Amino acid sequence: MSRPPRYTTIAIGLHWLLAAAILTSLVVGNFMSDLPISPLRLKLVNWHKWAGVTILALSLLRLAWRLTHRPPPDVPMARWQRNAAHATHVVMYVLFFAVPLAGWAYSSASGFPVVWFGVLALPDFVAPDKALAASLKTVHALLAYTLAALVAVHVAAAIKHQLVDHDGLLARMGLGRG
Repeated sequence: MSRPPRYTTIAIGLHWLLAAAILTSLVVGNFMSDLPISPLRLKLVNWHKWAGVTILALSLLRLAWRLTHRPPPDVPMARWQRNAAHATHVVMYVLFFAVPLAGWAYSSASGFPVVWFGVLALPDFVAPDKALAASLKTVHALLAYTLAALVAVHVAAAIKHQLVDHDGLLARMGLGRG
């Protein structure tokens, strides 16, 4: 059996870089939310914000790349699986933008600016407003947990294709053999 066509090296790199950034940001965000106010929590909050802005920038780059470079042909699968995969990818792309934008809005509404890597001050997304901040905190968390759930589904589907279907799907993203 021949190797299935792969995504471009840049698409593969962006996929795995975004995957690592999103996973790290989810773990740090979940961990820091349970900490009392402390220098560690403040440091983690800043790292989390930096990661969010980086995820937003990488998502823009990844979307631009995807819109200008055709993906390899799909591996054979049932129509419902193809439709589910497409819908999951569309929602994940929306969340790649919605989660960091909601976090940025939450930070702005809380009265804390986002300063990317302590160097580039980003404009406030919304005016300071405690009630709005409380709502945006919840929205940011719900969107992040929704993204985490979809990532888990995405990973489970990829593993199923590798271990059950043996269709070489993972090889398209640089893993496994065709």
